[in-house]
Amino acid sequence: MINPIYSPDSKRYDNGMKYRRCGRSGILLPEVSLGLWHNFGDVNTFSYSQAMAHYAFDQGITHFDLANNYGPSYGSAEETFGMIMKKSFMPYRDELFISTKAGHDMWPGPYGEWGSRKYLMNSLNQSLKRMNLDYVDIFYSHRYDPETPLEETLQALVDIVRQGKALYVGISKYPKEAAEFAYRYLAERDVHCLLYQGRYNMFNREPEEEGILQQARENGTGFIAFSPLAQGLLTNRYLNGIPEDSRIAKGGFLKKEALTKEVLNRIKALNEVAAQRGQTLAEMALAWVLKDEMVTSVIIGASSVTQLADNLKAIENTKFTAEELETIQRILD
Repeated sequence: MINPIYSPDSKRYDNGMKYRRCGRSGILLPEVSLGLWHNFGDVNTFSYSQAMAHYAFDQGITHFDLANNYGPSYGSAEETFGMIMKKSFMPYRDELFISTKAGHDMWPGPYGEWGSRKYLMNSLNQSLKRMNLDYVDIFYSHRYDPETPLEETLQALVDIVRQGKALYVGISKYPKEAAEFAYRYLAERDVHCLLYQGRYNMFNREPEEEGILQQARENGTGFIAFSPLAQGLLTNRYLNGIPEDSRIAKGGFLKKEALTKEVLNRIKALNEVAAQRGQTLAEMALAWVLKDEMVTSVIIGASSVTQLADNLKAIENTKFTAEELETIQRILD
């Protein structure tokens, strides 16, 4: 049977999704963005990935976050997304905000990672081919390179915009001092840094503690959070042990050592607060990141349409009472 041509929900912008201004720019991003780090590579069936992308767009998620080496294997998430573009999303390209990145290991040899002009430009050219795109909406320097002159990395971003291969640029996981240099360098060349992407969740509050959030706002740059659920720790997955199909059990990025007795006790205590709010722990964890107006969007990964639907419930209540915040703070401390 041939799959029918995709027709998105006509009420996709009336399904409850909220949008936030991205720094000092004309861009509005959905409060929840879909990340394709896991579950969209060649280890998953295309129909499974396509169903999640369709559901996301039907719910008003317009932002899809990728990188060159997302998969597994490297490049396969972009290839999957490229097939979805070709089969489903191409008529709606102007409604979508698509990102990709380069900075981490991608191919062998000295030019296959970090921040050189050669790597960034070659990587983006490859990404565009894989995704069946003429341009991306935003291209990130995926990590700070301590060896390559920062001017070289940033000038490549400037030239990528001027070549029309990206509408905007961003930086990811940059230390504060390097980020300040990047904001200034790009602004002086009339290429605004649209977004800073950083890891931010209840268990990792570095962007808040180190002043990254405030710095981004002062420079008119939005902040988008990845790993808002601490790779699944801030969910009900591990309340009663380690499930066989979990990331810890499969030996992925999340290691068994991360789930200490102390961490488990915090998860259980946070789960009680969430229950009192009428939310799951995952919903509350996402809402906690979104409570701050300096956060433009959170990037979630999903292993199923059901999980995606559950996570989207978080935007129904992102307000916290002072008492709730104090209780959460005590648990985390």
